Order: sequence, then C-alpha cells, then structure tokens
Amino acid sequence: MPQISEQELLGMPASDYMNEKQLSFFQEYLLELKSDLLTEVEQGQQAIATTKLALADDLDRAAAEQENQQRLRFTGRKNLLLRKIQRALEKIKDGSYGYCEISGDPIGLRRLLIRPTAELSFEEKARQEILERNYSKRR
Repeated sequence: MPQISEQELLGMPASDYMNEKQLSFFQEYLLELKSDLLTEVEQGQQAIATTKLALADDLDRAAAEQENQQRLRFTGRKNLLLRKIQRALEKIKDGSYGYCEISGDPIGLRRLLIRPTAELSFEEKARQEILERNYSKRR
C-alpha cells in the first residue's frame, strides 16, 4: 500500500501538484495494480491451458470453448491495461505523469485516483467523447 493515504494526498495544496510524495504514491499504486493484473493474467492463461476440450458431451465442449473465449477476451483487456500501466510508470520517470497529453493541464488527483492510467484531463476527454459521438451519428 502506498506510504501516504488518499486523504493526505487530496489534502495537499494545488501548488504541490505532482510533487515527490504524490509521484511516489502513484508509482506504488500502479506497481500494485500491475502485480495484481499479472497474477490474474497468469491464472487466466493457466485456466485456458488446462481446460479439457475433449469432453464427451458436445454441450460440455461448447460451454468450455465459450468459457475459454471469454477468458481470452478478459486476458486481452488486462494485457491492454498492463501496457497503459507501463506507460504511466514511464511517464512518472520522465516527469510527464499527471498532465494532459493534449492541453498540458493537470489531470487532477481525484481523476488519477479513479483512473491512474488517465492521459487526458476531464475536459479534453469529454470534448473527445463529444467529437466521437458526433462523428458516429454522421455515419
């Protein structure tokens, strides 16, 4: 668990945004998430590898195949999240973590606590989603 609490983190003045304690908090948080995800991915892969598809009943075989497909989807999503976590850890090292990739504005501690891999500020993400909705309506 990170050395400081979320309350202490949120209680810091805005002028101290992404100070050493905050960066350390998020680095530890991201490393914990990464470790948990790696364990989940490994367990999912083991479950897929040990599934017996040579079951006698066609219905059992179909259910096992469907379960494996679902595990593969979940594992794929977790692998995507692992890449985002790795990217966030690299941003911590280069000093760009916590800042919007488009505007350069602070993303905000509350948003990062909810989504520690966030790369866009709330405003930029909302604007992007509006553009995507408008684009999809035009099709």
